[in-house]
Amino acid sequence: MGTLLWLGSVAALVFSFWVHTFSAYQYHHFNATDFSLIEAQDQASSSLLGRAPLMVGLTLIQGAAAKGAVCLDGTLPAYHLHRGYGSGANSWLVNLEGGGWCNNVRTCVYRKKTPRGSSTFMEKQIPFTGILSNSAQENPDFFNWNRVKIRYCDGASFSGDAEDKAAQLQFRGQRIWLAAMDDLMSKGMRFAKQALLSGCSAGGLATIIHCDEFRGFFPQTTKVKCLSDAGLFLDAMDVSRGRTLRNFFSGVVRMQGVQNNLPRICTNHLDPTSCFFPQNLIASIRTPLFILNTAYDSWQILSSLAPSSADPHGFWHDCRLNYAKCTTSQIQFLQGFRNQMLNSVRGFSRSRQNGLFINSCFAHCQSERQDTWFDDNSPVIGNKAIALAVGDWYFDRADVKAIDCPYPCDKTCHNLVFRHAEFHQ
Repeated sequence: MGTLLWLGSVAALVFSFWVHTFSAYQYHHFNATDFSLIEAQDQASSSLLGRAPLMVGLTLIQGAAAKGAVCLDGTLPAYHLHRGYGSGANSWLVNLEGGGWCNNVRTCVYRKKTPRGSSTFMEKQIPFTGILSNSAQENPDFFNWNRVKIRYCDGASFSGDAEDKAAQLQFRGQRIWLAAMDDLMSKGMRFAKQALLSGCSAGGLATIIHCDEFRGFFPQTTKVKCLSDAGLFLDAMDVSRGRTLRNFFSGVVRMQGVQNNLPRICTNHLDPTSCFFPQNLIASIRTPLFILNTAYDSWQILSSLAPSSADPHGFWHDCRLNYAKCTTSQIQFLQGFRNQMLNSVRGFSRSRQNGLFINSCFAHCQSERQDTWFDDNSPVIGNKAIALAVGDWYFDRADVKAIDCPYPCDKTCHNLVFRHAEFHQ
C-alpha cells in the first residue's frame, strides 16, 4: 500500500513538473515569500532517481501549547522522527525545515492556511532523502542516526516571539524551537554522544541563529556541530540599486518580535535586521559550523537580486528564470554577487573548526535532495561530493574549505531552470 501511495505521488509530481537532464525544473507558480514549493518538489523529484524513499510519520508536540509554543494559527507544532540504530543509536541529526518567511499581516494570514503556518495542513508523512535518508548508499555517514525534521510553521526562522491578536496570528518560532528541543531531549536526545543541527533555506538561517544555543543543550563531552544549507542570505543590492531583501527582512523582524532572540554579540552593536543576515553572525559563532551554498543562489537571484519589483521593464525576466539566457553584463553582475558571498565568509573560513562548500551552481538547497547530496552524478568540487565533504568535516577526517571556480567552469551542477514564476512580495 505504501509503495502504491508513493507511486501515486510520483505520478502527480511528474505531471506537475518536467525534469531536465541536469535537474532543471518547471514550476508553474512561484511565490517569492514562500520557497517551500521549490524545496518540496526538489526533494520529491530526487526520489525519482532511485528507490522509494523512506516515509516518516508526523508527531505533534503535545506539551507545546502549555508553553505558548504554537504555529501561526495556534495549532500544535510538530516533527518527524526516525530512530537510529547500531553505531548511530546515540547520535542525533536535527533538521530545521525551510520555507520562506512572512513579513506582514497579509502574507502571514495567507500562510496560516498552509503547512508552513498550521499543523492542520501538514503532510502526515514526508520522504526522508539526502542527509535524512536511512540508506548507507545514499547517506554514508548519517544513515543510522536518529534523524528528525522539525516542521516550520512560524514564518521567522524559528526566532520570533510576539502575537497579533486582531489578525489572530501567533509568532512563536522561538518557543517552538525550545519546545521541540525539550520534547526530543525527553525522547533520548539528552544521551547523545554526537549531534548535528542542520537546515536548508529559512531553516539554514535558523541553524545559524540557533547553533550556539543547540550546543548549550548538551554536555561538553558531546560532539556538536551545525550545517547551514542555502542559508547564507546576503544583504545585497538588487538590480535597481535598492535593498529588496533588507526591506523584506525588516518587516519579518519587526512584526514577529525577533530582536530579543538574536545573538546578543550581534545586536549589541548592529540593528536587529542586520543581525538577521548570516554574514553578520557567522564569524562570532563558537560552535563548529559548515556553510553549504551555491554561489549563484536561485532564491536570491529570483527574490533578492532581480525580483520583478526591482525590474519593472523586465530586463532580467529571462535571466532570472534561466541562467543560460543571461547577457554578459548580467553574468558580470552575478559574478559580483559571488564575490560578495566569498568576502562574507573570509573571516569565518580562517577558523579550522569551520567547513565550507560553495559551488558555482544556480540552485538552492542541496543537502536534502538525493541527486545533489550523494548520487552517481551529484555535484562535486575537486571530485568530492557534498555528502563526503560534510562527513569529512563532521568526523574531522579532513579540513574542508571547498570554493569552486566561477561560472561556467563547473560541469557537475544540477542547475534549476524555471519556466514560469509569479512574484508576491
